[in-house]
Amino acid sequence: MTVVAAPDVEAADDAATAPAPSRVRRLRRQRLVSPVALLLIWEAGSRAGLIPEEKLPAPSAVLRTGWRLAADGTLGENLLTSLGRAALGLLIGGGLALVLGALAGLLRRGDDLIDPPVQMARMLPHLALVPLLIIWVGIGESMKITLVALGAFFPLYFNTYAGIRDLDERLVEAARTCGLGTWARIRHVVLPGALPSLLLGLRLAIGAAWLSLVVGEQTNTQAGIGFLMMEAREFSQTDVVVLGLFVYATLGLISDVLLRAVEHRALAWRYGLRAS
Repeated sequence: MTVVAAPDVEAADDAATAPAPSRVRRLRRQRLVSPVALLLIWEAGSRAGLIPEEKLPAPSAVLRTGWRLAADGTLGENLLTSLGRAALGLLIGGGLALVLGALAGLLRRGDDLIDPPVQMARMLPHLALVPLLIIWVGIGESMKITLVALGAFFPLYFNTYAGIRDLDERLVEAARTCGLGTWARIRHVVLPGALPSLLLGLRLAIGAAWLSLVVGEQTNTQAGIGFLMMEAREFSQTDVVVLGLFVYATLGLISDVLLRAVEHRALAWRYGLRAS
């Protein structure tokens, strides 16, 4: 007697609901339509004289300036300086946020000791702390890195804390009943369950880090994209100022796209609501 295996209905449903690669590529291309349209309108307005060149140069003029600064090495050197500040500040602030968020989320004593002062500190806008940071750590690199670290800390801490606390207690109890130890429960239950919130916090932290870097590099800077912009302001070089803004925006966009790709791969098991 031949036994015929029943079709895997659940797998078929997942395959049906998963987006086709061609559809994903098409949706990604569609996301470029509005930015490209805005650039074309901006270019047309500049060429028609509707937008004064001295107030806001055309995208083509900004692109020529960027090419010139890239060719003589000025843009690359200052870009590496800004990237180093952002990476170091994100590493310090993000690492501290992960440790404290995990302790506050996993341990009752940690929650009592860590969360109240963090909740109080988050009410203070960290960008308003620049005068106090100058007094504490000086006006050099330490102030800029500290500002970036503060910007990255709070979004990642709160999302780590919330991701752990929002876990279903029954899953943890089931893992304990199955004989999993503390580290095994953290690895197999807590970490996968908190990962969506953690990745969301990381995206917000990276955005806040770039914003903090923009502000920090406006204060007594001798290198970096902010230095280029401040120096250009002294000589009324609007194209260089706009180029600096473009660089900041592009860095933020690239980091968000890369993190989205990591999120898509790490959370491939999760199917959420898709826009129609």
